[in-house]
Amino acid sequence: MKAVIQRVKEARVRVDGRVVGEIGTGVLVLLGVEMGDGRKQADWMAEKIVNLRIFPDGQGKMNLALQDVGGEMLAVSQFTLAGNCSKGRRPSFDTAADPEEANRLYNYFMGQVWELGVTVQSGIFQADMEVSLVNDGPVTFILETPPGR
Repeated sequence: MKAVIQRVKEARVRVDGRVVGEIGTGVLVLLGVEMGDGRKQADWMAEKIVNLRIFPDGQGKMNLALQDVGGEMLAVSQFTLAGNCSKGRRPSFDTAADPEEANRLYNYFMGQVWELGVTVQSGIFQADMEVSLVNDGPVTFILETPPGR
């Protein structure tokens, strides 16, 4: 499982011109599910992101997590994170999870975030989405579940 995490002042996702998910202060998470990923990987990813101390404290140091700042999450399924661009000029998506399994794990991930006490909004799985954000910092991280997790 792969994720791109961006600390944001606000973010929204539109489908067919209609806002389907929107947050204020928090994180935008682009989530890619690969073959072999399961609940174990989704649990690890949800816990890791929710508890990442990437928000500034009173001294400006990154010491606070989402809940500490009353932050929210906007989770967007991102199939292309499973793309391999190492050969040729067209990305290969051989490692991407089957869409049904990816959707199941994407929804499971969001449920785990809720269970951890963070409000989560989402895009629409497999839709053509327009994502907009005001990146705060900018602060951006790339996470992959460690092997064996």
